[in-house]
Amino acid sequence: MSESGEMSEFGYIMELLAKGKVTIKNIERELICPACKELFTHPLILPCQHSICHKCVKELLLTLDDSFNDVGSDNSNQSSPRLRLPSPSMDKIDRINRPGWKRNSLTPRTTIFPCPGCEHDVDLGERGINGLFRNFTLETIVERYRQAARAATAIMCDLCKPPPQESTKSCMDCSASYCNECFKIYHPWGTVKAQHEYVGPTTNFRPKILMCPEHETERINMYCELCRRPVCHLCKLGGNHSNHRVTTMSSAYKTLKEKLSKDIDYLIGKESQVKSQISELNLLMKETECNGERAKEEAITHFEKLFEILEERKSSVLKAIDSSKKLRLDKFQTQMEEYRGLLENNGLVGYAQEVLKETDQSCFVQTAKQLHLRIQKATESLKSFRPAAQTSFEDYVVNTSKQTELLGELSFFSSGIDVPEINEEQSKVYNNALINWQHPEKDKADSYVLEYRKINRDDEMLSWNEVEVCGTSKIIQDLENSSTYAFRVRAYRGSICSPCSRELILHTPPAPVFSFLFDEKCGYNNEHLLLNLKRDRVESRAGYNLLLAAERIQVGYYTSLDYIIGDTGITKGKHFWAFRVEPYSYLVKVGVASSDKLQEWLRSPRDAVSPRYEQDSGHDSGSEDACFDSSQPFTLVTIGMKKFFIPKSPTSSNDPENRVLPMPTCIGIFLDYDKGKVSFYDMDHMKCLYERQVDCSHTLYPAFALMGSGGIQLEEPITAKYLEYQENM
Repeated sequence: MSESGEMSEFGYIMELLAKGKVTIKNIERELICPACKELFTHPLILPCQHSICHKCVKELLLTLDDSFNDVGSDNSNQSSPRLRLPSPSMDKIDRINRPGWKRNSLTPRTTIFPCPGCEHDVDLGERGINGLFRNFTLETIVERYRQAARAATAIMCDLCKPPPQESTKSCMDCSASYCNECFKIYHPWGTVKAQHEYVGPTTNFRPKILMCPEHETERINMYCELCRRPVCHLCKLGGNHSNHRVTTMSSAYKTLKEKLSKDIDYLIGKESQVKSQISELNLLMKETECNGERAKEEAITHFEKLFEILEERKSSVLKAIDSSKKLRLDKFQTQMEEYRGLLENNGLVGYAQEVLKETDQSCFVQTAKQLHLRIQKATESLKSFRPAAQTSFEDYVVNTSKQTELLGELSFFSSGIDVPEINEEQSKVYNNALINWQHPEKDKADSYVLEYRKINRDDEMLSWNEVEVCGTSKIIQDLENSSTYAFRVRAYRGSICSPCSRELILHTPPAPVFSFLFDEKCGYNNEHLLLNLKRDRVESRAGYNLLLAAERIQVGYYTSLDYIIGDTGITKGKHFWAFRVEPYSYLVKVGVASSDKLQEWLRSPRDAVSPRYEQDSGHDSGSEDACFDSSQPFTLVTIGMKKFFIPKSPTSSNDPENRVLPMPTCIGIFLDYDKGKVSFYDMDHMKCLYERQVDCSHTLYPAFALMGSGGIQLEEPITAKYLEYQENM
């Protein structure tokens, strides 16, 4: 069948269902893939027990793999002191079918799969798709469903010469359909093929035996009760299920079949109750429809009242502005008339010229005295011109900022729902933002809406983004680097919501997060340093050499720094990583170092009982205090005794107290390889504590050094926790 035919197959089957031509019950909703919305094709069972088409899993993993590679291509050309081999290039489909990847594998692969059914992330494990079982039962039901819809369309013989005849049998061993004549020809009596299993005409050919995906040549014959999945005997003997409790397949079959039969009988017995509840739901839907319309009418009434108030205020404000404008224009008009009278042949000047023509002295003096005072007053007004009114209407500017903010937060009355409070201690931002909040009436809130927006440097705030959350925490992804974000949350119960919580301001790192682990293969001193299994935490401890050399302490003994670096190097780009220094640490140095400097450090003799032992071997970082070079192949700052020590520089104060800061809870390092600059940040407030130039002519690695008791914990990127699924047998 063509692709367009496959896409319309479900619609065709539904049409036959509507016409009553298909006798199978209406179970089509159980037979549709949640990804492609079509009937299942070779469905696979995910760890969360939902099924999905084989081709849909491949397509989704290809999409995730492309996004993973796009992110990886933006990172720097990372190298390491370890030997790294280039991964071979091959077709993406082949790579999808290969087993998954570990964190430090040479060819990392995406194995976290978002299930379209439950929308949760599931881990496909190291084998990827190869570790998933085909859901043959579902496949059989889908094929039965198709056959019911295709009853009028016969399945043709696969071996007939054109034109083919209608098939009467299908051989499960040959995976082909035959008419009576072809079946006799290809399955002659007395041969091995005559013993093949045959059924009625079908297109669904599945294996007779379910094989183990871990051991492809072994048959499934047991059931792991802990993992709730079928296994083979090799899985139990030496595989991942060696310590698990297993049972026989027949026992599991019997148990599950009895439980499923009881469940079905219970549901059938409750059919009348289900129907009554459906009727009740119909009534509730109608009541909801009426109440919703009533609520809309009430909301419209409230908004119309607001519109009336706004129109009234608008009319009042405009009337006040018009009155003030008319009064000012009248004053300007009067003043303008007075000044026009000062012009020649107009008003006062013309009248004065006529008075000058008077020859009678007594009459002239009588009139000229008052005229002189008027002209003198007009002359003074010319010397100090003042408008009769103001042109500005600043006093009439309507300030609606407060009202705009209130209208923006306009919502339904809270009806007693308390305001949620964001927990600042548990909320943090790294490569993503993790927001936690608390609500006194957690059980009474149906859901929450988390809002966040970016704040620009000029304090310009963009519109709020909203995310609906069922719990009391949420991870926000795709945040921009070196940016400031505001977060707030409100609670909902039904259609009622609470006011918004107080805003939380968080600053994102100045560069993409750089992931690495401690490398124990490069000069690692296992007598002094202790790594955990994850290699994301290192602790400094006293070694046996120090205890054996205790008798020489009277004559002098020096303890050296123990270095450990990251397993991945940086050759370009901007990167940011963070870590925590334990408060009890005596002396810790953190920063970056180039590959050539590492060789110099790691070549130094480190055995205290050796005659070649050098005092404070490799402690080159002390040169930062002795002399300052604008660009060195390393940069290390000192942390210890709950203090952060800023290295001496020409611009820093000579007062030691000004160079000592309280140790931050979490410390971040920002390396701009292209500009040759490294910066140290207080991670909690994303505040730069110290920065300087560094020589970037070689590969740079995250470098750490410890002396005495101490501990360093790498900050884990914020990611969603894997959900644990519980399935009842």
